[in-house]
Amino acid sequence: MTRLPAVKPRQLICAVKRAGFFVHQVTGSHYYLKRPDDPTLRVTVAYHNKDLKRGTLRAILREAGLSVDELLRLL
Repeated sequence: MTRLPAVKPRQLICAVKRAGFFVHQVTGSHYYLKRPDDPTLRVTVAYHNKDLKRGTLRAILREAGLSVDELLRLL
């Protein structure tokens, strides 16, 4: 298994967009992304200027249904 990279929220949002999601809503510092073909699938990313913690990044990838290798390819 590939180790999770250090990713800033801005990079992650761009990568998740490339995976087919779109920004549905922005509330405060949280971005909510959805997929057009499955509107029940929702990913939440807290937007700040620090790298995401590995556990948070892993949870977001699980919500999006992406693997670490897919994330690396999308970055």
